[in-house]
Amino acid sequence: MMITKQDPTASRLFEPTRLGGLELPSRLVMAPLTRNRAGADGTPGELMATYYAQRATAGLIIAEATTPSAVGRTYPHIPGIHTPAQAAGWRRVTDAVSEAGGRMFLQIQHGGRIGHPDTGGDVPLAPSPVPFPEQMQTPLGLQDPVTPREMTAEDIRATIADFVSAARAAVEAGFSGVEVHSANGYLLHQFLARNTNLRTDEWGGSVEGRIRFTVEVVRAVVEAVGAERVGVRISPGVNVNGVEEGDTEEIYPALVKALADIGPAYLHQVHADPDAPHFQQIRKAWGGTLIANPVLSREEVAGDGGKLRGERLLAAGADLIALGRGFLANPDFVERLRTGAPLNEIRPEFLMHVHGAEGYTDYPALDGTPATDAEREAAGRRGGLLPAAG
Repeated sequence: MMITKQDPTASRLFEPTRLGGLELPSRLVMAPLTRNRAGADGTPGELMATYYAQRATAGLIIAEATTPSAVGRTYPHIPGIHTPAQAAGWRRVTDAVSEAGGRMFLQIQHGGRIGHPDTGGDVPLAPSPVPFPEQMQTPLGLQDPVTPREMTAEDIRATIADFVSAARAAVEAGFSGVEVHSANGYLLHQFLARNTNLRTDEWGGSVEGRIRFTVEVVRAVVEAVGAERVGVRISPGVNVNGVEEGDTEEIYPALVKALADIGPAYLHQVHADPDAPHFQQIRKAWGGTLIANPVLSREEVAGDGGKLRGERLLAAGADLIALGRGFLANPDFVERLRTGAPLNEIRPEFLMHVHGAEGYTDYPALDGTPATDAEREAAGRRGGLLPAAG
């Protein structure tokens, strides 16, 4: 697909806008990015506070996938929001971001079958006993997957309650809202997909049955914290982590309609393409705020492809644009896009399953100052934060 460069002064990406009760300085959203920098017990530390505060110029930050229960953990050093220590750690993160002028939602993610007893402490739960098809990263290294335990009706009700508790804890910890993760092959997406949901009860089988879990989770979270504080992430047609939906063209119109009736603040579509039928159908069916997360090639990430694809998605009807890797490597990503400044090169060896500041908080700002130097002073001003994780 050919992308034509546009006049940077005319870009809608940098327009102020609103999301529910939030005033956003731009339409650029920092997408949730798993980075494995929480403590071994899932508690965010000073390092995470520094990382997110560096990126507070985003119109909105959607913080990384965070588990609502121990059994929902996917990988080591993933943050949680189900213990007092984890909530206190997140409060320190939101305080740091707020001090830097930013706004945050927290993504809540249950891994479902993407988990391991050595990580979550128990056999993972899933719609059906269909194991993950790849080895799992655990605290003891890569291991073969285990067959998940099929969720009972009681498990389902308890997991919905976990999402509600996590949402309430997130709001109490200073987040402006939460994003329910129903994408990318994790638990809610596993309920949507034919190859991972083999149930014949009211939570499976028909389209109505397979969308029910996502709908009930979102309904319960909206009732608990308010519609203006809730978003939902979906990935129609994105068959990752072993998920094969099978009937994408049928299930998403039903899901989007059911979610629209509940009225959360936004819908966040992964791999959004303005020319794809999925995007066009969802935009037509969804009357609220639509966040679009485009797919970028390595060359586009290194250049201005995110800006150009974001502008095309806005022209096609998106309201906000979520970008990930650009924010990951550039603490001042918004300003770099605004001015056309060069971007830092991403160091892929430090993306996941590593710990510490390298490839995390040490990407330099535009003036060439190492971010770690500037952040030592900022951390000293904040004071009282947890030690660095990992």
